[in-house]
Amino acid sequence: MSPSTSLNDYRTALTTSGALAPVVTSLLGRLPIAMIGMALLLYVQRETSSFAIAGAVSAAELIGVAMGSVAQGRIIDRRGPSAPLHVMSALFGLAVAATLVAIETGAATPLVVAGAFAMGLLQPNIGSASRALWGHLLPPGRVREAAFSYEAISLEVFFILGPGLAGLLVAMPWAGTGVVVGSVCMVLGSVGFAATRAARTQRPEPQGQGALLGAIAAPGMRTVALASMGFGVVIGFIEVAVPAAAVEAGQPTMGGLLMSLASVSSVAVGIVYGVHPWPRPMHLRLPALLLGFAGLVALLALPSTLLGLALMLLLAGCLITPQSTTHSVAVEFAAPPGTAAEAFGWVVTAVTTGAAIGQSVSGQLVELGGPPTAFLAAGAAGAALAGVLHLRRNTLLPQRTDLSLAGT
Repeated sequence: MSPSTSLNDYRTALTTSGALAPVVTSLLGRLPIAMIGMALLLYVQRETSSFAIAGAVSAAELIGVAMGSVAQGRIIDRRGPSAPLHVMSALFGLAVAATLVAIETGAATPLVVAGAFAMGLLQPNIGSASRALWGHLLPPGRVREAAFSYEAISLEVFFILGPGLAGLLVAMPWAGTGVVVGSVCMVLGSVGFAATRAARTQRPEPQGQGALLGAIAAPGMRTVALASMGFGVVIGFIEVAVPAAAVEAGQPTMGGLLMSLASVSSVAVGIVYGVHPWPRPMHLRLPALLLGFAGLVALLALPSTLLGLALMLLLAGCLITPQSTTHSVAVEFAAPPGTAAEAFGWVVTAVTTGAAIGQSVSGQLVELGGPPTAFLAAGAAGAALAGVLHLRRNTLLPQRTDLSLAGT
């Protein structure tokens, strides 16, 4: 492991030549990554009065993202980001329009679910493209790790702020406003990023291997993906249970805002954590962070008021950004060469698959036993996956992450 990054490394990365335009446009394109899913969930719940249906629709969108991320990442690794982002932005816009029409016309639930799946599948993968671009702008070392840490911190900010924005916009005269605003931001940001000189001149790296499974064939990458999925499962549970708690309290518009409270502690702790990561060894860091997060989320079952829930969300948020930062840095040495965008696509796939599972199960548990049941289940699921990560910890030891595809 390289030495810890410093605040100066963050500044050097963000001010490097050619970085400004991609940074600005990627911020716009990644802002609605979590906003769209939550806006869709709240919109469908408002139209159907069912969290079970809304959770299924939102989960379908996440499954689509999971399936599309790796494929788009592999294409970006081989062709560069510009053309794929332009094509996917156009297709994504059409899928959003079709889904909105289905919801507004009261179409059958399977048709709405199919539209949401198409939205996720065709969502332009600007996150993977943005992260991979740093490998072309910066040499290996602390500054590049700082850039990856910035990507993780900013992405987590969006994952937390997005639901808050969705909660505000669902209160507009038309409940679908959040879906439209988020989709427009994503398309504009993706097209803008694709048009930057850094993106247009990016050249593919030589591929380190030609296995059908690509980056995920590496044992270390499978461990990173499992950690990401565990994180996604826990997040998925609370993304349904928190809005449900707000509805039970008679303040439905507070659901997204409550989720956003975690951003306060998440960002603050994330910046400090990037400078002083703990545990130091990466093979211990992944299971420890997931176990701690699962424990804090289980405690969300205790408060009986929205104020108490808000305070507990601030506490749980402390371990959100440290996890995503760790996932991003782990990809750097766990993935085979020439698979940067695809490898991060696997992380996105794992997180979104986990979130889809968490949302689907949480929606059912909320209706059966209320939000506390979902919070406890989230803690149990996260703890179980942390145990599996501990068993696989040796795949991330330095001597085992030599980009070899042998092993388990």
